Amino acid sequence: MVSENPAGSLFTTIENKIATVIFGHPSSNSFPRELLDRLTTEFNTLSADPTVSLIVIQSEGSGAFCAGASFEELLAVSNELEGTEFFSGFAHLINAMRSCSKLIVGRIHGKVVGGGVGIASACDYAMATKSASIKLSELAIGIGPFVIEPAVSRKIGRTAMAEMTLAAHEWKTADWAAARGLYANTFETNEELDKAINDFSTKLSSYNPEALQEMKKVLWEGSQHWDALLLERAAISGKLVLSDFTKNALAQFKK
Repeated sequence: MVSENPAGSLFTTIENKIATVIFGHPSSNSFPRELLDRLTTEFNTLSADPTVSLIVIQSEGSGAFCAGASFEELLAVSNELEGTEFFSGFAHLINAMRSCSKLIVGRIHGKVVGGGVGIASACDYAMATKSASIKLSELAIGIGPFVIEPAVSRKIGRTAMAEMTLAAHEWKTADWAAARGLYANTFETNEELDKAINDFSTKLSSYNPEALQEMKKVLWEGSQHWDALLLERAAISGKLVLSDFTKNALAQFKK
């Protein structure tokens, strides 16, 4: 399956019961709303595909894994409805990953910012390179990581989540993230990461698919209320993105 246009690219290949989903965007693999929607649809499609036992998600290139939300689209928001609609894209994506019947393995090869941290957190298992440092910069631009907070807190705990959120200008190393449970392992090179992803995915996909699906349900027990919660959080961000503080901050990043 291939989905490519100016709003970003999305490619899926299926081999030996493993679906590999690769997303990309020229702006450091950031997410305009359309790409968020396409990735959400892809997870929903793969969830119902009986030929797939496991999903690996990764991004294009050798730079950032994901720079989060598209600053251009955030600057274009003109009212609360538009703002809520944009951030709902991340809500729908995380909920699609959460409710997907297949376990999701994340290949995190580079820096991760904002919504990208939410995507990494919504993976059931993630491995990364040493260069895959993370940052939640939302407070620095006048909003906050409201939509992704449940997923991130579930993985690293509220104390670490607060540390990241309040130190909005500070990068946390990949090893810091691994020590708190976001990454299972970290590797020096992309080649080492790819070998580990391949070995792990091949082994995991050989297990009873029914057992894998039941395990997925167990791992996400207690998160069913996220369908409503994440949309409520999107409304908070949708309102804050209209502030003069945020508009000025985003304009500075665009320069």
